[in-house]
Amino acid sequence: MEGFEIYLEEGHPFRGRKLEKMKKFLEKQGLDWEEQIQYSVMLYTKDGKIAGCGSRQGNVLKCIAVDPVYQGEGLMMKLISALMKNAWEEEISHLFVFTKPKNRIYFQNLGFWPVMDTRDMLLLENKKNGIREYLAKEAEPYQEKFALKTGAIVMNANPFTRGHRYLIEQGGADCDLLHVFVLSEDASEFPSQVRMELVKKGCEDLKNVFVHGSSDYLISHGTFPDYFLKDKARASSEAVLLDLKIFGTYFKEAFHIDCRYVGEEPFSQITRIYNQEMKKVLPEYGIEVIEIPRCRNKEQVISATYVRKKFLEGDTEELKELVPPVTYDYLTSAEGEKLREKLLNREKRDEN
Repeated sequence: MEGFEIYLEEGHPFRGRKLEKMKKFLEKQGLDWEEQIQYSVMLYTKDGKIAGCGSRQGNVLKCIAVDPVYQGEGLMMKLISALMKNAWEEEISHLFVFTKPKNRIYFQNLGFWPVMDTRDMLLLENKKNGIREYLAKEAEPYQEKFALKTGAIVMNANPFTRGHRYLIEQGGADCDLLHVFVLSEDASEFPSQVRMELVKKGCEDLKNVFVHGSSDYLISHGTFPDYFLKDKARASSEAVLLDLKIFGTYFKEAFHIDCRYVGEEPFSQITRIYNQEMKKVLPEYGIEVIEIPRCRNKEQVISATYVRKKFLEGDTEELKELVPPVTYDYLTSAEGEKLREKLLNREKRDEN
Protein backbone atom coordinates (compact mmCIF):
# COMPACT_ATOMS: atom_id res chain seq x y z
CA MET A 1 0.00 0.00 0.00
CA GLU A 2 1.67 3.19 -1.18
CA GLY A 3 1.54 6.69 0.21
CA PHE A 4 0.32 6.03 3.75
CA GLU A 5 2.04 7.21 6.91
CA ILE A 6 2.08 5.37 10.23
CA TYR A 7 2.48 7.03 13.63
CA LEU A 8 3.51 5.21 16.79
CA GLU A 9 2.26 6.02 20.30
CA GLU A 10 3.33 4.38 23.58
CA GLY A 11 1.33 3.81 26.76
CA HIS A 12 2.61 2.66 30.18
CA PRO A 13 -0.08 1.37 29.78
CA PHE A 14 -2.85 3.30 28.03
CA ARG A 15 -5.76 4.60 30.14
CA GLY A 16 -9.18 6.11 29.59
CA ARG A 17 -10.39 6.72 26.05
CA LYS A 18 -7.20 5.48 24.41
CA LEU A 19 -7.50 2.18 26.27
CA GLU A 20 -11.15 1.83 25.26
CA LYS A 21 -10.21 2.51 21.65
CA MET A 22 -7.53 -0.17 21.83
CA LYS A 23 -9.93 -2.68 23.43
CA LYS A 24 -12.44 -2.15 20.61
CA PHE A 25 -9.72 -2.66 18.01
CA LEU A 26 -8.60 -5.90 19.69
CA GLU A 27 -12.20 -7.09 19.88
CA LYS A 28 -12.56 -6.62 16.11
CA GLN A 29 -9.48 -8.82 15.67
CA GLY A 30 -10.98 -11.51 17.93
CA LEU A 31 -8.72 -10.73 20.91
CA ASP A 32 -9.36 -9.74 24.54
CA TRP A 33 -7.51 -7.12 26.57
CA GLU A 34 -5.64 -8.41 29.66
CA GLU A 35 -5.68 -6.18 32.73
CA GLN A 36 -2.13 -6.90 33.98
CA ILE A 37 -0.46 -5.37 30.92
CA GLN A 38 2.37 -2.93 31.76
CA TYR A 39 3.23 -1.40 28.39
CA SER A 40 1.45 -1.00 25.05
CA VAL A 41 2.15 0.49 21.65
CA MET A 42 -0.40 1.59 19.02
CA LEU A 43 0.16 2.33 15.35
CA TYR A 44 -2.08 5.01 13.82
CA THR A 45 -2.77 6.17 10.29
CA LYS A 46 -2.81 9.88 9.45
CA ASP A 47 -6.58 10.06 10.01
CA GLY A 48 -6.30 8.53 13.50
CA LYS A 49 -7.38 4.98 12.63
CA ILE A 50 -5.63 2.19 14.56
CA ALA A 51 -3.58 0.05 12.18
CA GLY A 52 -2.08 -2.23 14.82
CA CYS A 53 -1.23 -2.62 18.49
CA GLY A 54 0.78 -4.79 20.85
CA SER A 55 1.50 -5.06 24.57
CA ARG A 56 3.92 -6.48 27.12
CA GLN A 57 3.38 -7.96 30.57
CA GLY A 58 6.70 -8.79 32.20
CA ASN A 59 8.59 -10.87 29.66
CA VAL A 60 5.50 -11.94 27.71
CA LEU A 61 4.42 -10.12 24.54
CA LYS A 62 0.66 -10.26 24.04
CA CYS A 63 -2.45 -8.66 22.52
CA ILE A 64 -0.60 -8.15 19.22
CA ALA A 65 -2.74 -7.47 16.16
CA VAL A 66 -2.57 -5.74 12.79
CA ASP A 67 -5.64 -4.60 10.84
CA PRO A 68 -5.98 -7.01 7.86
CA VAL A 69 -6.08 -3.96 5.56
CA TYR A 70 -2.44 -3.23 6.46
CA GLN A 71 -1.05 -6.76 6.65
CA GLY A 72 2.02 -7.24 4.49
CA GLU A 73 3.15 -3.65 5.13
CA GLY A 74 5.73 -4.50 7.82
CA LEU A 75 3.58 -3.28 10.72
CA MET A 76 4.06 -6.48 12.72
CA MET A 77 7.82 -5.86 12.62
CA LYS A 78 7.25 -2.28 13.85
CA LEU A 79 5.14 -3.52 16.77
CA ILE A 80 7.54 -6.29 17.83
CA SER A 81 10.56 -3.97 17.50
CA ALA A 82 8.90 -1.35 19.73
CA LEU A 83 7.92 -3.97 22.32
CA MET A 84 11.40 -5.52 22.34
CA LYS A 85 13.06 -2.09 22.63
CA ASN A 86 10.90 -1.30 25.66
CA ALA A 87 11.70 -4.69 27.21
CA TRP A 88 15.43 -4.15 26.75
CA GLU A 89 15.12 -0.73 28.38
CA GLU A 90 13.61 -2.57 31.36
CA GLU A 91 16.57 -5.03 31.21
CA ILE A 92 14.33 -7.88 30.02
CA SER A 93 16.05 -9.79 27.20
CA HIS A 94 14.35 -13.20 27.27
CA LEU A 95 10.88 -12.82 25.77
CA PHE A 96 7.92 -15.13 25.19
CA VAL A 97 4.82 -15.07 23.01
CA PHE A 98 1.61 -17.06 23.52
CA THR A 99 -0.48 -17.13 20.36
CA LYS A 100 -2.51 -19.31 18.01
CA PRO A 101 -0.51 -21.97 16.09
CA LYS A 102 -1.56 -20.38 12.78
CA ASN A 103 0.61 -17.33 13.68
CA ARG A 104 3.79 -19.43 13.97
CA ILE A 105 5.36 -18.22 10.72
CA TYR A 106 4.85 -14.52 11.55
CA PHE A 107 6.75 -14.78 14.82
CA GLN A 108 9.41 -17.14 13.49
CA ASN A 109 10.20 -14.54 10.83
CA LEU A 110 10.65 -12.02 13.67
CA GLY A 111 13.20 -14.12 15.57
CA PHE A 112 11.00 -16.25 17.84
CA TRP A 113 11.36 -20.02 18.16
CA PRO A 114 8.60 -22.52 19.01
CA VAL A 115 8.79 -24.15 22.45
CA MET A 116 5.58 -26.20 22.44
CA ASP A 117 2.10 -26.17 20.97
CA THR A 118 -1.34 -27.70 21.35
CA ARG A 119 -4.28 -27.56 18.96
CA ASP A 120 -5.14 -23.97 19.96
CA MET A 121 -2.06 -22.59 21.73
CA LEU A 122 1.57 -21.97 20.78
CA LEU A 123 4.43 -20.80 23.01
CA LEU A 124 7.50 -19.22 21.42
CA GLU A 125 10.67 -17.65 22.86
CA ASN A 126 13.32 -15.39 21.36
CA LYS A 127 16.19 -17.80 22.12
CA LYS A 128 16.84 -20.75 19.83
CA ASN A 129 16.92 -23.92 21.97
CA GLY A 130 16.57 -21.66 25.02
CA ILE A 131 14.63 -24.19 27.08
CA ARG A 132 16.99 -27.08 26.29
CA GLU A 133 20.09 -25.02 27.08
CA TYR A 134 18.62 -23.75 30.36
CA LEU A 135 17.55 -27.20 31.56
CA ALA A 136 20.79 -28.90 30.42
CA LYS A 137 22.76 -26.44 32.55
CA GLU A 138 20.37 -26.88 35.49
CA ALA A 139 20.55 -30.70 35.28
CA GLU A 140 24.31 -30.99 34.68
CA PRO A 141 25.31 -31.54 38.35
CA TYR A 142 23.07 -34.64 38.51
CA GLN A 143 24.31 -36.45 35.38
CA GLU A 144 26.03 -39.25 37.27
CA LYS A 145 22.84 -40.04 39.21
CA PHE A 146 20.57 -40.64 36.22
CA ALA A 147 20.65 -44.43 36.66
CA LEU A 148 18.66 -44.05 39.87
CA LYS A 149 14.89 -43.63 40.22
CA THR A 150 14.28 -39.91 39.82
CA GLY A 151 11.14 -38.12 40.94
CA ALA A 152 9.82 -34.58 40.62
CA ILE A 153 7.41 -32.21 42.34
CA VAL A 154 6.23 -28.87 40.94
CA MET A 155 4.89 -26.45 43.53
CA ASN A 156 4.04 -22.81 44.02
CA ALA A 157 4.66 -22.92 47.81
CA ASN A 158 2.70 -19.72 48.47
CA PRO A 159 4.01 -20.00 51.18
CA PHE A 160 5.90 -23.22 52.07
CA THR A 161 3.75 -25.23 54.52
CA ARG A 162 4.03 -28.46 56.51
CA GLY A 163 1.84 -29.91 53.76
CA HIS A 164 4.50 -29.13 51.15
CA ARG A 165 7.19 -30.50 53.44
CA TYR A 166 5.17 -33.72 53.94
CA LEU A 167 4.73 -34.19 50.17
CA ILE A 168 8.48 -33.71 49.65
CA GLU A 169 9.30 -36.17 52.45
CA GLN A 170 6.98 -38.81 50.95
CA GLY A 171 8.40 -38.32 47.46
CA GLY A 172 11.98 -38.36 48.72
CA ALA A 173 11.38 -41.62 50.59
CA ASP A 174 9.94 -43.26 47.46
CA CYS A 175 12.74 -42.41 45.04
CA ASP A 176 16.51 -42.04 45.03
CA LEU A 177 16.62 -38.48 43.76
CA LEU A 178 13.86 -35.87 44.01
CA HIS A 179 13.82 -32.59 42.08
CA VAL A 180 11.48 -29.91 43.44
CA PHE A 181 10.63 -27.14 40.97
CA VAL A 182 9.28 -23.96 42.57
CA LEU A 183 7.29 -21.80 40.15
CA SER A 184 9.40 -18.74 39.38
CA GLU A 185 6.72 -16.37 38.14
CA ASP A 186 5.88 -13.45 40.42
CA ALA A 187 2.10 -13.79 40.31
CA SER A 188 1.56 -14.91 43.91
CA GLU A 189 1.10 -13.19 47.26
CA PHE A 190 4.59 -14.27 48.34
CA PRO A 191 7.43 -13.14 46.02
CA SER A 192 9.19 -15.87 44.03
CA GLN A 193 12.53 -15.24 45.73
CA VAL A 194 10.94 -15.68 49.18
CA ARG A 195 9.07 -18.85 48.17
CA MET A 196 12.23 -20.35 46.67
CA GLU A 197 14.35 -19.53 49.72
CA LEU A 198 11.82 -20.99 52.17
CA VAL A 199 11.61 -24.28 50.25
CA LYS A 200 15.41 -24.52 49.97
CA LYS A 201 16.00 -23.82 53.66
CA GLY A 202 13.07 -26.01 54.66
CA CYS A 203 14.54 -29.03 52.83
CA GLU A 204 18.23 -28.64 53.74
CA ASP A 205 18.16 -31.79 55.88
CA LEU A 206 16.78 -33.96 53.05
CA LYS A 207 19.96 -35.03 51.29
CA ASN A 208 18.36 -36.53 48.18
CA VAL A 209 16.13 -33.49 47.55
CA PHE A 210 17.24 -30.71 45.20
CA VAL A 211 15.29 -27.48 44.79
CA HIS A 212 15.17 -25.52 41.52
CA GLY A 213 13.38 -22.52 40.12
CA SER A 214 11.16 -23.32 37.14
CA SER A 215 12.49 -20.33 35.18
CA ASP A 216 9.80 -19.13 32.76
CA TYR A 217 8.95 -22.51 31.32
CA LEU A 218 6.46 -23.81 33.87
CA ILE A 219 3.64 -21.34 34.45
CA SER A 220 0.85 -21.50 37.00
CA HIS A 221 -2.27 -22.69 35.16
CA GLY A 222 -4.10 -19.73 36.67
CA THR A 223 -1.96 -17.13 34.89
CA PHE A 224 -1.68 -18.38 31.31
CA PRO A 225 -2.45 -15.68 28.74
CA ASP A 226 -5.75 -16.56 27.05
CA TYR A 227 -6.53 -13.26 25.30
CA PHE A 228 -6.58 -14.98 21.90
CA LEU A 229 -9.12 -17.69 22.82
CA LYS A 230 -12.77 -16.72 23.30
CA ASP A 231 -13.74 -20.08 24.85
CA LYS A 232 -12.14 -19.57 28.30
CA ALA A 233 -12.89 -23.13 29.46
CA ARG A 234 -11.12 -24.41 26.36
CA ALA A 235 -8.27 -21.96 26.98
CA SER A 236 -7.79 -23.33 30.50
CA SER A 237 -7.70 -26.89 29.19
CA GLU A 238 -5.18 -25.96 26.47
CA ALA A 239 -2.98 -24.16 29.02
CA VAL A 240 -2.86 -27.26 31.22
CA LEU A 241 -1.99 -29.46 28.24
CA LEU A 242 0.74 -27.06 27.07
CA ASP A 243 2.29 -27.01 30.55
CA LEU A 244 2.25 -30.82 30.84
CA LYS A 245 3.69 -31.31 27.35
CA ILE A 246 6.56 -28.94 28.21
CA PHE A 247 7.25 -30.90 31.40
CA GLY A 248 6.94 -34.30 29.69
CA THR A 249 9.18 -33.31 26.79
CA TYR A 250 11.90 -31.05 28.17
CA PHE A 251 12.04 -31.64 31.93
CA LYS A 252 11.82 -35.41 31.47
CA GLU A 253 14.63 -35.28 28.89
CA ALA A 254 16.97 -33.11 30.99
CA PHE A 255 16.47 -34.71 34.41
CA HIS A 256 15.47 -38.26 33.33
CA ILE A 257 12.35 -38.03 35.48
CA ASP A 258 10.55 -41.33 36.17
CA CYS A 259 7.68 -40.11 38.35
CA ARG A 260 5.92 -36.95 39.49
CA TYR A 261 4.32 -36.59 42.93
CA VAL A 262 1.21 -34.54 43.60
CA GLY A 263 -0.93 -34.00 46.68
CA GLU A 264 -4.60 -34.97 46.68
CA GLU A 265 -6.77 -31.90 46.04
CA PRO A 266 -9.93 -31.73 48.20
CA PHE A 267 -10.69 -28.03 47.63
CA SER A 268 -9.61 -26.47 44.33
CA GLN A 269 -11.54 -27.77 41.33
CA ILE A 270 -8.95 -26.23 38.98
CA THR A 271 -6.08 -28.07 40.67
CA ARG A 272 -8.10 -31.29 40.81
CA ILE A 273 -8.75 -31.08 37.04
CA TYR A 274 -5.04 -30.36 36.50
CA ASN A 275 -4.10 -33.47 38.48
CA GLN A 276 -6.58 -35.58 36.51
CA GLU A 277 -5.15 -34.31 33.23
CA MET A 278 -1.65 -35.00 34.51
CA LYS A 279 -2.57 -38.67 35.04
CA LYS A 280 -3.67 -38.89 31.40
CA VAL A 281 -0.82 -36.97 29.76
CA LEU A 282 2.43 -37.68 31.63
CA PRO A 283 2.33 -41.50 31.31
CA GLU A 284 2.54 -40.93 27.53
CA TYR A 285 6.03 -39.55 28.24
CA GLY A 286 7.00 -42.41 30.54
CA ILE A 287 6.31 -40.47 33.74
CA GLU A 288 4.27 -42.17 36.48
CA VAL A 289 1.98 -39.83 38.44
CA ILE A 290 1.80 -40.65 42.16
CA GLU A 291 -0.88 -38.96 44.26
CA ILE A 292 -0.14 -38.55 47.98
CA PRO A 293 -2.91 -38.04 50.62
CA ARG A 294 -2.83 -34.50 52.04
CA CYS A 295 -1.19 -33.78 55.38
CA ARG A 296 -3.55 -32.68 58.17
CA ASN A 297 -3.26 -30.68 61.35
CA LYS A 298 -5.82 -32.37 63.59
CA GLU A 299 -8.85 -32.48 61.23
CA GLN A 300 -7.75 -29.50 59.12
CA VAL A 301 -6.15 -30.23 55.74
CA ILE A 302 -3.05 -28.04 55.56
CA SER A 303 -3.25 -25.79 52.51
CA ALA A 304 -1.38 -22.65 51.49
CA THR A 305 -4.75 -20.89 51.14
CA TYR A 306 -5.59 -21.59 54.79
CA VAL A 307 -2.09 -20.54 55.88
CA ARG A 308 -2.45 -17.21 54.04
CA LYS A 309 -5.80 -16.67 55.77
CA LYS A 310 -4.26 -17.24 59.21
CA PHE A 311 -1.28 -15.08 58.27
CA LEU A 312 -3.54 -12.13 57.40
CA GLU A 313 -5.52 -12.68 60.61
CA GLY A 314 -2.26 -12.55 62.58
CA ASP A 315 -2.95 -15.96 64.17
CA THR A 316 0.65 -16.83 65.02
CA GLU A 317 -0.34 -19.67 67.36
CA GLU A 318 -2.09 -21.69 64.67
CA LEU A 319 0.53 -20.75 62.08
CA LYS A 320 3.13 -22.48 64.22
CA GLU A 321 1.28 -25.76 63.69
CA LEU A 322 0.78 -25.25 59.94
CA VAL A 323 4.21 -24.23 58.65
CA PRO A 324 7.83 -25.39 59.13
CA PRO A 325 10.03 -23.31 61.46
CA VAL A 326 11.74 -21.57 58.53
CA THR A 327 8.39 -20.29 57.23
CA TYR A 328 7.16 -19.35 60.71
CA ASP A 329 10.32 -17.31 61.29
CA TYR A 330 9.73 -15.43 58.04
CA LEU A 331 6.03 -14.82 58.67
CA THR A 332 6.73 -13.36 62.12
CA SER A 333 9.75 -11.31 61.02
CA ALA A 334 9.76 -7.59 60.21
CA GLU A 335 9.86 -8.47 56.51
CA GLY A 336 6.90 -10.81 56.95
CA GLU A 337 4.91 -8.13 58.79
CA LYS A 338 5.66 -5.67 56.00
CA LEU A 339 4.29 -8.16 53.45
CA ARG A 340 1.23 -8.78 55.63
CA GLU A 341 0.42 -5.05 55.72
CA LYS A 342 0.84 -4.85 51.95
CA LEU A 343 -1.55 -7.77 51.39
CA LEU A 344 -4.11 -6.34 53.83
CA ASN A 345 -4.01 -2.98 52.04
CA ARG A 346 -4.49 -4.73 48.69
CA GLU A 347 -7.48 -6.62 50.13
CA LYS A 348 -9.07 -3.33 51.25
CA ARG A 349 -8.55 -1.76 47.82
CA ASP A 350 -10.14 -4.78 46.13
CA GLU A 351 -13.17 -4.52 48.44
CA ASN A 352 -13.64 -0.89 47.44
